[in-house]
Amino acid sequence: MKFRPLHDRVVIRRVEEETRTPGGLIIPDTAKEKPMEGEVVAAGPGARNEKGDLVPLDVKPGDRVLFGKWSGTEVKMDGQELLIMKESDIMGVIEGASAAKKKAA
Repeated sequence: MKFRPLHDRVVIRRVEEETRTPGGLIIPDTAKEKPMEGEVVAAGPGARNEKGDLVPLDVKPGDRVLFGKWSGTEVKMDGQELLIMKESDIMGVIEGASAAKKKAA
């Protein structure tokens, strides 16, 4: 199924956090919190300003972003758990994250 968000909404897939602490301890699933970091899967065309002009979004698919703990609406599509939120709920884009991720793979 394809999903296209409207206006200034984005679809985000949470990025799984490391299961080990820097000291080497393994964190069990029951003790982990949901990550506040994710990857933009899809983005809407943008919002309209007072003049009616379309203002494009600052994020695009593939960006690694940081968002609030309780932001967005959780949905399940094609067996994946995703978040749909407004662009204003995103705190920022993590620069260089995709390059570091590709280098590690």
